[in-house]
Amino acid sequence: MISIAPFRALMPTQKTARRVAALPYDVVDRDEALKLAENNPLSFLRVSRAEIALPSDVDPYSDAVYDQAAANFERLRREAPLACDDDANIYVYSLVREGRRQTGLVAAVAVDDYDNDRIKKHELTRQKKEDDRTRHTMALRAHTGPIFLTYKAVAAVDSLVEKTMAGVPLIDVTFEDGVAHQVWRVSPPDCDAITTLFAGVPALYVADGHHRAKSASRTRAACRDENPVHTGDEAYNRFLGVMFPAPQLEILPYNRIVRERNGLSPDAFMSRVRAAFDIGIATDPARPAKGAFSMYHGNTWHELRPKSAAGANASIVARLDVSVLQEHLLRPILGIVDQRTDPRIDFVGGIHGTSRLESLVQRGDAVVAFAMHPVTIDELMAVSDAGMIMPPKSTWFEPKLRDGLFGYCF
Repeated sequence: MISIAPFRALMPTQKTARRVAALPYDVVDRDEALKLAENNPLSFLRVSRAEIALPSDVDPYSDAVYDQAAANFERLRREAPLACDDDANIYVYSLVREGRRQTGLVAAVAVDDYDNDRIKKHELTRQKKEDDRTRHTMALRAHTGPIFLTYKAVAAVDSLVEKTMAGVPLIDVTFEDGVAHQVWRVSPPDCDAITTLFAGVPALYVADGHHRAKSASRTRAACRDENPVHTGDEAYNRFLGVMFPAPQLEILPYNRIVRERNGLSPDAFMSRVRAAFDIGIATDPARPAKGAFSMYHGNTWHELRPKSAAGANASIVARLDVSVLQEHLLRPILGIVDQRTDPRIDFVGGIHGTSRLESLVQRGDAVVAFAMHPVTIDELMAVSDAGMIMPPKSTWFEPKLRDGLFGYCF
């Protein structure tokens, strides 16, 4: 049911891959991107966050930024260089972090599968971010940020991946965060076998990259409208995807900080919390059990367990810990109705640990922090299969795929 295809990947060389490949555009802000790209003219952040080449007061969504992105992309293609593979291929992409390996397949994925919900989602997208990535993709005429997809493992696909990895990788680099990235070409006969096997896969799931996936759909629609002889076979009908078998993935928690107590004094806040939760000492705040939360308040880590949790008949979304926190504490006590838009709440990826949460509270950037139990991949798939939406910032996937290792031109 899933349509994937080989493509001629635009890639750096082994020699320049470490300088070119960069963290995804949406996990760094402008200042972080500027610092990471400093003294590195080949950094892909100069394409994905092209505003770093312009004055700091320039609107990041202005025409000048997309023009700069296109110019930087062309320069990078010449100077890195980035070159298209001679033939269309599927690629194996493996990442190793702290001894844990996850290995996926890089291919051109059909936009039709996204539009027809064979690629399933668990997050809402925001119009402004959709507009941004659509304009960026159209300016480059290329997909350069891979969409992180997952699927229920297929043993025959795993075997073909292992066979490919027995060869010498095209790219083998370790970045400053200690994560090793390796890339192999799949042989033509095995590419055919893999595309046939994926035709029997009932669904893919967006793990990370919902805005990029939506922008791929909008890009196809824009290109189709421009083309009076559209056939459906044009390159713009596909996008750049990396597909990992679900058992290999690790989801870290997406923790929360809140900047004020909704007008409550520290004592009044704790009194309200005690009415809704059983409170104990959090002996290991970074690893709260499922159904519990670690809360940092008053220079102390507390363990919270709700006195009344969602029942067995509640929806899969209502039973998620992030939903329980929202319905039992964030909304009724702190007055946070919509986590997507309320400026009092912010989110911290689990990769940063609880020390980041402590420091944000201690230096006054927040008054309370919550460390979460991570959502599981089975929960993510169950939510997606039910056609439901998770609360915002429910999942943090690690390691991050790098922008610039692969490009899909159309």
